[in-house]
Amino acid sequence: MRRFFLLLLIFGLILGTALADTDITVTGSGEALVTADTAVVNLGVRMADRDVLKAQAAVNEAVAAIRDALEADGIPADDINTGFIMIYTSYESGSFGAQEEKYVAQITLSIRTADVALAGRIIDVAFSAGANSLDGISFSASDTEAAKAEALRAAVADAKAKAEVLAEAAGLKIKGIEEIHEGGTYSFDSGLNNFSRETAADAKASGTVIRAAKLTVSASVTVTFGAE
Repeated sequence: MRRFFLLLLIFGLILGTALADTDITVTGSGEALVTADTAVVNLGVRMADRDVLKAQAAVNEAVAAIRDALEADGIPADDINTGFIMIYTSYESGSFGAQEEKYVAQITLSIRTADVALAGRIIDVAFSAGANSLDGISFSASDTEAAKAEALRAAVADAKAKAEVLAEAAGLKIKGIEEIHEGGTYSFDSGLNNFSRETAADAKASGTVIRAAKLTVSASVTVTFGAE
């Protein structure tokens, strides 16, 4: 009988300890902004003709003129790269509903600059030289380490705040961190980047305007807290 009560006591102590020590696992996220220091302008030329060779020749001629104009404006040749080349068939409605077949030739260029402020001028020079399509601008930052650290600190603080809310709701207290795992960090366009292309008349005076180039660096962590 004594052994039975002893075992019962031990079991009760183990159960009490298990119930007293509770883990709370949460995921925290954080973000930080960093200023972009590199821009890549994606633009090109699209031409259509019933003769595929004429369409191709017209595009090649226009792209060569754009390259010459950009290099003359100080853009290094190594920073002007071909994006893609495409030729496809297009059908348009002609007289009496007849389908007219045309060939569309397209070449895009990706122009890189380490001076974000020059992106607007690149667009203006290229369009003045014959570009007729603009596929956007991508931004990047060469050094995001400080922003990553800031985002990670914010992620840990976010995880701690969530754990404290859960512990309070359950009538528990946070003791400390038992495990922590980094979920990774990555950067993306913050949505604060924008540009506008003025009309042909206004462009001579004001040109294309590139505004605040900001990137968001995001981080996430998974943290297990001990609670009692």
